[in-house]
Amino acid sequence: MKWALVGASTIADQWMVNAIRAAGDDIVAIVSGDLTRAQSFATKHAIPHALDNEAALDHLGIEAVYISNTNEKHEASVCRAAAAKQHVLCEKPLAVALDAARRMATACDDAGVTMATNHHLRHNAAHRAMRAQVQGGALGQISSARLSHSVYLPKHIQGWRLTERGAGGGVVLDIAVHNADSLAFIFGDYPSQVCAMTSNTGMATGLEDNAMSIWQFPSGMTAFTHQGFNTPFAQTHVQIHGDKGSLHGEGILTQAAGGTLSLSTAAGTDAVALDNDNLYERVIKNLHLAIHDQAHANADGWGGVRSLCVAHAILESAATGRTVDVRYD
Repeated sequence: MKWALVGASTIADQWMVNAIRAAGDDIVAIVSGDLTRAQSFATKHAIPHALDNEAALDHLGIEAVYISNTNEKHEASVCRAAAAKQHVLCEKPLAVALDAARRMATACDDAGVTMATNHHLRHNAAHRAMRAQVQGGALGQISSARLSHSVYLPKHIQGWRLTERGAGGGVVLDIAVHNADSLAFIFGDYPSQVCAMTSNTGMATGLEDNAMSIWQFPSGMTAFTHQGFNTPFAQTHVQIHGDKGSLHGEGILTQAAGGTLSLSTAAGTDAVALDNDNLYERVIKNLHLAIHDQAHANADGWGGVRSLCVAHAILESAATGRTVDVRYD
């Protein structure tokens, strides 16, 4: 399959070029609003065409597009690709505004092309194992979960994430969407209500860089989540508790494969064996499955919309001081 990259981003550079090529696919073009940046990226990764105009992609036989420009630009890029009958893998959050995200998913549906949201964390081996344990009944009746995705945002990707809400900045739009998708993947459902508080610890300017919230799910289960940009010594973790057992995952909310998972029951605590599969390579493999109408594990376009709905509800709750119903329609 022939790909174009829209956005000469850090994630494209460090992860997605290799993931696409690992599937045996070709990267034909890179597009950036800064032509010099596109040319430098193309030279580094041996990509034939460096462009500053997405319309030029229509003449290169492109079959799929990976979109990682800044979030306020996603809608135009996705809708252009859909109109050109190109399959879409789009970074999260899909957009800043919910209506824009819905238009993106609708455009791909109407064009008959496959759309995936790059929620890579669901492909972590621990996430897959937790899903199997939960849905297989190993924990019994699930009562609660705790998820901490508080990190230190590396300096080379801080930029707009700390200053520009219009580009998708702030820790909620950047990280909480991942967490909504992770828990939906594990439990098979999204929260119905959230109650949140956010704060600024001094890293961001005019935006939240720390958020904590409680989510209630339709089953009655509650989850506590924490997102942060300014905790250099924190470790990410996920805990799930039921009346027959608990799962404890450490270091499993990262881009690289790894981390540990243990299952505690009346019989004791045992480590759960995990593979070391590359998360982004799994995204691409599952996109191929989706394109061929086979069962897959990716978040589709509407999954990306729903995770964004949760993030918006968190921001609304923090702003109003009230518990908020998550609106998915």
